[in-house]
Amino acid sequence: MQSLMQLLQKCVEESFEKCGYDKKYGKVIISNRPDLCEFQCDGALAAAKKYHKVPFIIADEVVANLKETKEFEKIEVIKPGFININVSKKTLSDYVNKMVKETKFGIKIDPNKTVIIDYGGPNVAKPLHVGHLRPAIIGESVKRIHNYFENRTIGDIHLGDWGLQMGLVIEEMKYRNPEWVYFNENYKGEYPEKAPFTVSDLEEIYPCASAKTKYDENAAEKEIEKANAFKEAARRNTAFLQEERKGYYDLWKKIVEISVEDLKQNYKKLDVDFDLWLGESDSQKYVKTMIDKMKKLGIIYESNGAMVVDVSEKTDKTEINPCMVLKSGGVSCYQTTDLATIMQRQLDYNPDSIIYVVDKRQELHFLQVFRCSKKAQIIDQDVDLVFLGFGTMNGKDGKPFKTRNGGVMRLENLINEINSKVYEKMNNTKKLSEEEKQKISKIVGLAALKYADLSNQISKDYIFDVDKFTAFEGKTGPYILYTLVRIKAVLNKYYENDNKIKDNIILEPVEDIEKELLLRISKYKEALEESYIENAPSKICTYLYELANTFNSYYQKVKILQGDKDRLDSNISLLSLMKRIFESGIYLLGFQAPEKM
Repeated sequence: MQSLMQLLQKCVEESFEKCGYDKKYGKVIISNRPDLCEFQCDGALAAAKKYHKVPFIIADEVVANLKETKEFEKIEVIKPGFININVSKKTLSDYVNKMVKETKFGIKIDPNKTVIIDYGGPNVAKPLHVGHLRPAIIGESVKRIHNYFENRTIGDIHLGDWGLQMGLVIEEMKYRNPEWVYFNENYKGEYPEKAPFTVSDLEEIYPCASAKTKYDENAAEKEIEKANAFKEAARRNTAFLQEERKGYYDLWKKIVEISVEDLKQNYKKLDVDFDLWLGESDSQKYVKTMIDKMKKLGIIYESNGAMVVDVSEKTDKTEINPCMVLKSGGVSCYQTTDLATIMQRQLDYNPDSIIYVVDKRQELHFLQVFRCSKKAQIIDQDVDLVFLGFGTMNGKDGKPFKTRNGGVMRLENLINEINSKVYEKMNNTKKLSEEEKQKISKIVGLAALKYADLSNQISKDYIFDVDKFTAFEGKTGPYILYTLVRIKAVLNKYYENDNKIKDNIILEPVEDIEKELLLRISKYKEALEESYIENAPSKICTYLYELANTFNSYYQKVKILQGDKDRLDSNISLLSLMKRIFESGIYLLGFQAPEKM
């Protein structure tokens, strides 16, 4: 199904061609002066240079052919050569009625495409904090958008469950509990089914272990020796894991198991779901094959004890260092696991695209990894490797969001804070019971949190302002939900008397605000397609906000439940369509609406 703008553009292109000009000059865009017209074409200005004519003469010729075209209510030339267009009411209502019949508003689906989305990336044995918020929210929305376009979409959490951090945790456990059977080399029995620690223990153990490896420049020699000895022991533990040494490897599996169980509960609160719960450890079995392939291709070499691959290109404007594939001594690093994971994904899923939702500060790392993966032929050359780098969520001071005492805020505490703020604002609503307020505040709080994040351009930093984001007016999640609840209330009022629509047809608009609303509705298909192509949920956020504004003006000016039967049916059909649009839009953003607010 064409967009409304494409339909109008086809008419203008044909007129340019009929007048002897290239049809490419007939491009139609949304007007940047809505007070003057709805759409515009500036092609005569560009055509004038090629055909050596005055722009408005070309525009006059083109418009002369379109004066009787039924698609236009008005089409006129404004000097020096702009073509201003208003769509006819019939064309507009016909287009919107086609949208009503389409299950997905006429979008062009893409069912033969396999897309892997790498988002989440938490480390096991650590609690989720606000730094995990953006990849979870953005990744979930991008995944839902690709699913909506019927891609075969696979979301992978890509856990940080390997490397030195695991060695540190195990060393601290060994220090505290040397009697555990996991550390007894002579133990031959079965290991305990239940882990001898809790997730709360893990959250305390890692920072304690990490602190033992640190010292300042004024530290005593014994303190330095002690820190280095602890770190060396952690390195040995890491090597034991890579060897899958009995006891150590079994304890590590328990650490991952307990952590994942807790992570699933926390992500559930965000309504975020992953298809794969794989980690860095799952890629380890591919490392040797990957290195052997690089050696066979002759692209890997030793540099200062490390094994590297050159990834610079002639077109680079700045120097790009080689990609380190292994550290000295053959130790794995982040590049190792990321490259091996790409190899694993190629073999398991044969993807068309892999999208990485990660901190924008990792751009150089992924540039090196992407180039290395193509050079090493561990991923097909035509696979699109996408770096979707996100900015930082900052406090009002412009610095990364912290707790009041300056620490990193746990994600569950942030969620509780925003839910409490929504509850405060609803507390004076007498028509809701206490139970309803508690339930609705969680739904609206999640919408406030997600919309606040997604309404920003992904790569930009933004200020987290809990008062602003929980407001029931302005560009916020609660405002979008309030508008949808208002639409549902009107529909419920109509249907509560057993009213039925004779024909699900939207009539030509009568009032200016009706036409404005139909125009806004007609642009949903484009908003969806742009969000899909650009991996930009913000396009949907902006569209829903503008639609909400237009609807609320319509609601104030039009007596929706009055008028003759045909007009009443048309109004209800229009609201039913908007309900579908809002519900699909907020689902793609990752939240839902309550029945009342």
